[in-house]
Amino acid sequence: MLKKRDLQDCYALYELMTHPDVFPFVRQKAHSFDEFLFISKQTIEAEERGELISRTILDEWSTPIGTINLYDINNYAGFLGTWLGKPYHGKGYNHLAKKAFFAELFYELHIETIYMRIRIENTRSIKAAEKLPYAMKVNRTRKSLYEQINRHGKIYDLYEISKDHYTLHYLRNEELQQASRLLEA
Repeated sequence: MLKKRDLQDCYALYELMTHPDVFPFVRQKAHSFDEFLFISKQTIEAEERGELISRTILDEWSTPIGTINLYDINNYAGFLGTWLGKPYHGKGYNHLAKKAFFAELFYELHIETIYMRIRIENTRSIKAAEKLPYAMKVNRTRKSLYEQINRHGKIYDLYEISKDHYTLHYLRNEELQQASRLLEA
């Protein structure tokens, strides 16, 4: 489902990223394949320095279909950035990618907080964030961070996923599944 970024996936990813329904919401925009290749190389190098974490999202046939990233890592926290190619929207890949990525971030890489800054006009992403039971809108409670990301006018809503909320959600779900199996037996 996820793998470390690799330059051999750049052509497929570039083709998907340039779709007009995807491109406006990509953080690292590239206007040519060569620029995308350069940005991808920089991303790989930045991960080696511990500045970000980046993965390629794969479908069930190991075809690259998008990326998921944690940018601006500082004090065990960072900003989530993810995009999928248009043909893969609405098919559950984003949910699966986030589940795998969050587990890696929280339990293997010791990240404590994931922030999501979502453009207020990106209704698709806002609806997706608000469906996550472990994500909280924190425009008011993280006011200084909210103001920092919106210093040029209100552009983003800010959401937070803490390791504790994420873990609690999955422990509750696991308990409910175990109880359900016991009732069926």
